[in-house]
Amino acid sequence: MVDLGYKSPRSIQVILEQLQEKGVIKKLEDGDYHLVLNPDLGSMHAQTINIPLVGVVACGAPMLAEENIEGFIPVSTSLAKPGAKHYLLHARGDSMDKAGINEGDLVLVRQQPTANEGDKVVALIDGEATIKEFHRAPNMIILKPKSSNKENKPIILTDDFQVQGVVIATIPNLRKE
Repeated sequence: MVDLGYKSPRSIQVILEQLQEKGVIKKLEDGDYHLVLNPDLGSMHAQTINIPLVGVVACGAPMLAEENIEGFIPVSTSLAKPGAKHYLLHARGDSMDKAGINEGDLVLVRQQPTANEGDKVVALIDGEATIKEFHRAPNMIILKPKSSNKENKPIILTDDFQVQGVVIATIPNLRKE
C-alpha cells in the first residue's frame, strides 16, 4: 500500500467524492473508479469552437457583402454558445466607434434573422452589409450609428433590409500600429 501522507483513511474517500462530483472520475457498480478522459472542469478547462472569419463589414456606408471564409479562429464557448451559428467579421469604418467597434476590430456575430431594440446588428441592405444599432419606430426601422464622426447618419428603412445577426462581442484589433 502506498503512503500518501494522510492521517485518516477518510481523507482519500473525501478526495474521491470531490473528484466524482467534478466529473473527473466515475464510480462503477463494482466499487472501482474509472477516469473520465475529457472532464468538463468549468473555468479550469477552456473550451473553444472554431468560428469562421468571413470577411469585412462596414461601420459606415454599407459595403458589398462577400461571404468568403478567410479562415477559422478558436473562440471560447462562453462567448460563442453551442447550438447557435456564429461568424466573425472585420470591422471597417468609424460609425460604431462610440459602441466600442473600431476600424480593424473583429466582431463576433450570432447568426439570427431578428433583433431586439438597441442590439448592434449586421444588416443586409440591397446586398450590402453594415453594422448599426437597431431601433423600431412606427412603420419603420432605424439603424443608428454610434459615432464620433458627425458625417455618419441613421439609415431609415421599411422592409428593404434583412438582419443577418447580432453582434455579441468585439475583439479589439491587436495589430494597430
